[in-house]
Amino acid sequence: MDRKLVVRRLGRVEYEDGLALMQALAKARDQGRAPDTLLLLEHPPVLTMGRAAKAANVLLSPDELAAKGVEVFETDRGGDVTYHGPGQLVGYPIFDLKPDRQDVRRYVRGVEEAMIRTLAGYGITAGRVPKWTGVWVGGEEDPDAVKICAIGIHIKKWITTHGFALNVMPDLSHFGMIVPCGIAERGVSSMSQLLGKLIDPDEVAVRVAREFGEVFEWPLEERGFDLRTISVAVLREGRSGPEVLLLRRTPERGGFEQIVTGRIEAGEDAAHAAARELGEETGLSVPVTDLRYIHAFGFGDEPLFVQEHAFAAWAPRDAAVRIDPAEHVSAAWLPLEEAKAAVPFRGLRRAIDLALRHRPV
Repeated sequence: MDRKLVVRRLGRVEYEDGLALMQALAKARDQGRAPDTLLLLEHPPVLTMGRAAKAANVLLSPDELAAKGVEVFETDRGGDVTYHGPGQLVGYPIFDLKPDRQDVRRYVRGVEEAMIRTLAGYGITAGRVPKWTGVWVGGEEDPDAVKICAIGIHIKKWITTHGFALNVMPDLSHFGMIVPCGIAERGVSSMSQLLGKLIDPDEVAVRVAREFGEVFEWPLEERGFDLRTISVAVLREGRSGPEVLLLRRTPERGGFEQIVTGRIEAGEDAAHAAARELGEETGLSVPVTDLRYIHAFGFGDEPLFVQEHAFAAWAPRDAAVRIDPAEHVSAAWLPLEEAKAAVPFRGLRRAIDLALRHRPV
């Protein structure tokens, strides 16, 4: 069968948005609407619980985790508790193992092999430990053996989801929040720690993609983003605290509520796009602030791959809002938490939180 492996390097993806993207892509792959795809990305600090996870392996209380800004998600992957965070390269292979790869162990060994070869390219000798999953530096009897890559997968109708987390240059102290993968006997390490220098996750992503192509014997096709967009979280001071402007899209455009969003046009930079879209969608002419937050997510059933650059704007309390009826049916100022609950993507909620930090004094 003629197969190819499409690689998408996405940068930062909120875990909740990444999960939705992975599930939409798996559905599309099952229906033959999408090719075999390898998503490579980074998550903000988050703990994920596999099907075999034990609550005792999370060492901090919910309040302590919340104070650190760490969310916890239960998932349908195998394994125990895992940490994801910046500097860790996360890979989600969305593969159809039919008709000739319908072997779970063979698939897992293929993922491991791609990681082992990637690490070998950096001079790190890694391998497998039979009684534990993942990729290790050091053997089973070595008390100083460390895990460098966690693997947890889910397979339904021979479509693979979830995948691996390779420690490139994460903050290793964050693993102290958990018993990683439920293995108390051994520790974790990173490529940067073992090599004594910082390693760029983007550079590693290129090598990982190449090794996946070699191991699974599929030619690679790199694809970028289908859309590059901006968001503008527009806030004002309400009588009982900050309020967020939400626009409801027309039914033809999805019918959901959102903050100001729009495409970056050809030849336009993100800041100019943010100011333009703010004026076109709301009639407001107020300064926009770059939140220095760029994230990716999937949109629609196909799905489309979107990279979004977030901005903030604070409007006077008496500012008049004028919407474009071709795009939106209504506009409303909502209290902070109500607005965050209404928007459909975790990245939009993050943008609202970041905008609050730029509250005028």
